[in-house]
Formats: sequence, C-alpha cells, structure tokens
Amino acid sequence: MEKEKNMTTPAAPSPAPQPELTLVEASLRVLNTADPVEKARLGESIARKWLQGSISLPFRPHDPPPLVPDRPSRLPNVKLVPSRLMPKLGKGGSLQSRQAIVHSLVHTESWAIDLSWDIIARFGIQESMPMEFFTDFVKVAQDEGRHFSLLLARLEELGSYYGAFPAHDGLWDSAIQTSHDLLARLAVEHCVHEARGLDVLPTTISRLRNGGDECTAKLLETVIYPEEITHCAAGVKWFRYLCLRSAASCPNNALAPLVSSESPKAEEDTVKQLQISSSIGDSELVENLQENSESLNSEDTVVHHDAVIQTFHATVRKYFRGPLKPPFNVQARKAAGFGPDWYEPLAVKQAVNVT
Repeated sequence: MEKEKNMTTPAAPSPAPQPELTLVEASLRVLNTADPVEKARLGESIARKWLQGSISLPFRPHDPPPLVPDRPSRLPNVKLVPSRLMPKLGKGGSLQSRQAIVHSLVHTESWAIDLSWDIIARFGIQESMPMEFFTDFVKVAQDEGRHFSLLLARLEELGSYYGAFPAHDGLWDSAIQTSHDLLARLAVEHCVHEARGLDVLPTTISRLRNGGDECTAKLLETVIYPEEITHCAAGVKWFRYLCLRSAASCPNNALAPLVSSESPKAEEDTVKQLQISSSIGDSELVENLQENSESLNSEDTVVHHDAVIQTFHATVRKYFRGPLKPPFNVQARKAAGFGPDWYEPLAVKQAVNVT
C-alpha cells in the first residue's frame, strides 16, 4: 500500500506543436468570413502580422494546393442584380443619390478585399511567386479593407447602411473568368477594372462636392484615389514580371521577342538575370525586372516594350467583353505605370472578319 502511494503518475505527453500559420492559410480565413465588417477587421489583423513578421511563411513548399472557394463567403443582405438592371446612381444632387453613390463604393471595396486575398491564396503557390508579390498584395488588401471601413462609416453618417441599395457582382464575375490564369487576373482586375475606377473617381468627387458632401469628396480625393493608383501599379508590375519570366524560361514561345537581339551582351545579361530562381525571398529579381520595365521608354535595348503590350491586348480581348470606355484618366494611369499605348487600342471594337 505504501509502495502504491509513493508511485508517481507519469506526465502526460506534451501536445505536438502546431505548425506556423501561413499567409495563404490566413488568406483563406478572410475569404471564408461572411460578415464584411469582420472580413475587413480580420484582413487588417493578418496584414499587420505579415508586415511585422509575425506571419513569415507565405506557404509551406510541400503543402498541397489550397482549396480556394469559387466564391467567397458573403452575407445575403445585399440584393444583387445584373449590372444592366442597376438603377442610376444620380449625380449627387440629392441625399438619396449621395447615399447610392457611397453604397456603390462600399460594395466595390467589399469585393476588392476578397479579390486581394484571393490572388494571394489562388496564385501564390500555383505560380511560385516571389516574396514581394505576397507583400504587394497584402498591402493592397490592407488598403481595401481600410477603404471599406471608412466608406461604410461615411454611409452610416449619411443615414444609410450597407444593403440599403441593390448592387451587382461584375468584379467577381471577372474573377471567376480569370480564376485559372494569373496573367489574365492581373490584366482584367487591376489594369482594366481598377484603372476604370481611376477614370471615374474625379467625376464622382466633383459630383459629391457640388452636392455639398465635402467630407466624402475629401475622403475619396486624399485617401482612396491615391491609394488606388498604387493598386493599378501592382497589377502592371506583376503583369510585366510574368511576361518577362515566361520569355526567359521559354525563349521560343510567343513572348520570345521580349528579349531583344539588338544588344547581344545586354541580352545575355538579362537572360541570366531572368533565369535566377524566382523562389521565396528573391526580391532582387523583381527589382531588376522592375528597373528594366521602367527604362523601356528611354532605352529600348533589352526588352521589347511592344511585346508586353501586345500580350496585354491579347489577354484583355480574350477575357474582357467589349471595348474599354473612354475618357481615360491619362495622368493617373501614367502614375500607375502604363501609358496610352496599353489601353487606347482596346477602346476600339475589333472588326469581325466574315469569310
């Protein structure tokens, strides 16, 4: 009996340590969160952790492809209608018109949150993108969440709420159409849809200001408008990156003209540079690619600028229905990194050859 009393119970085994949460896993949490306010809050928390280093892995190299939802979780409180049936927003002259305009912006930003986390979760592993890709789109996602929260607060100050007006899901329709192709996603969502936002925002700001809503006008003018330019710039930057990487890895494909034959030494150096592994942490490759892209207009010696643009035109024509709508905000688009040769040819409807 005494012996039994002196016996010690063996300690329970320590639980196995949980693997570190990756950015892709965290992105899926945002996409699977239905409440838009909570979605924005969670996205902000994840963005801070990534930028501060608390989340350090974009993904684990040997993990299977993530199960990204075809459609993110959403609450059913917003009535959705086809874009062609959307009522006119008005010109901001009445309170109801100003509410409708801000409501439309809130809805757009709610989808922009999902689009930003989706591009990380859907394409980061699949395309073996470098670390800087993840950081760029985390920053975009963080901006979009802040825009949503600021505009939602402003909508409520105007006496309305998210769900008070109908909305359409054209942005996510395009996301579905480009869900298998990162090049197409960047072209359509960031260089078409977001660029269109740059075209119309100055008019929206003017209408709100003329209608007496200086508070919303200033919010759009000083916070949202300049940050949206950087979002378009991210699309242009990574579209170019993919084109150049494709040209380096397969010189005989349709993108081969991207590597110039006019300067053999420069070509040799650039191909070596492009063939550096684009694995996680290889930001030098991205920086070099960006420097090459930015010098194209003045030094057409290494990369044929026209080939990237032709790829952009072909991609947009394949995945975006109809011509682009002018007038274009040339100044804002230039600040985002692409000039009229990118988009003006797409404003003309292509003739169909009947044989």
